[in-house]
Amino acid sequence: MRFFSDNAAPACQAVLDSAAAANALDTAYDGDTWSRRLDARFSEVFETQVRALWVPSGTAANCLALAALCPPHGSIVCHRDAHIQNDEGGAPEFYTHGAKLMLADGDGAKLTPGGIRAVTDAIANDVHRVQPHAISITNATEYGLVYSPDEVAAIGALARELRLGFHMDGARFANAVASAGCSAADVTWRAGVDALSFGFIKNGGMTAEALVFFRPELAADTLRRRKRAGLLLSKGRYLAAQLLAMLDDDVWLGNARAANAGASLLAAAAGDRLVHPVEANEVFLRVTEDEAAALRGKGFDFYDWGPGEARLVISWNQTGTDIHPLADAIASL
Repeated sequence: MRFFSDNAAPACQAVLDSAAAANALDTAYDGDTWSRRLDARFSEVFETQVRALWVPSGTAANCLALAALCPPHGSIVCHRDAHIQNDEGGAPEFYTHGAKLMLADGDGAKLTPGGIRAVTDAIANDVHRVQPHAISITNATEYGLVYSPDEVAAIGALARELRLGFHMDGARFANAVASAGCSAADVTWRAGVDALSFGFIKNGGMTAEALVFFRPELAADTLRRRKRAGLLLSKGRYLAAQLLAMLDDDVWLGNARAANAGASLLAAAAGDRLVHPVEANEVFLRVTEDEAAALRGKGFDFYDWGPGEARLVISWNQTGTDIHPLADAIASL
């Protein structure tokens, strides 16, 4: 009955088993057997040589990536509704030691080259103006929309033209890949992305996210930043083991496909109540205050997104048995 957030979902069995398997004596920090396998395993997934670091949160992944791409005196172009702007508690500015976020517009919280240029073209190249150093996009976006490989590539081409770093916040990256039906490579480094925050916790993970660098040289300073930020856990093998378990047998994709399918079921019941197209595992509905109260009165839990809107998130483990009662309740409003 809970559709508030996929952060609240349980960890999947493969992750729990992996943590138990890692419960043995090994080297501390990130020198253990599991952590040493991350680069090679993620390189297989992305079909190119990468550096992959475990971190304990999406905030850490995003902000360490941005610090690698943008100096303290620079700026990062992102959507005005991006998570790094509205939901990170100032962490991007903290981790970058003062870099500025410059806000662009776009439907469904998606950036476009035109929206980015509207920001960058207005910045005079002089000492009085903060200069852009990076672009950050979210896939899937805060409104559940998915970038196609071509859309990412168009932004990547602009990033290269303007000599900007390119970061992807992939808190729901698995849902985006499952929805787009593309390879992980096609929507990241082949499209010009330099760094990816690869989300696992929302998708059946427990306490581990991945920071993936497609420019491996960026990892060296990030290792020091991770330590300085207090994020180098002494028993990192438990985090690494979780990530490896999610990659094995494509658990990350299977979980995402299940969540996306559940969201599609709700979307069909919602009809013209949908605020945005449903492309991943989030559903945004138009509901009155009384209608929201009626749904809650039946035991359903969800997020009030704003006046007259509700957000419902389907988790990897929610089946038709969980979803059909909500779909019926929405259809009967």
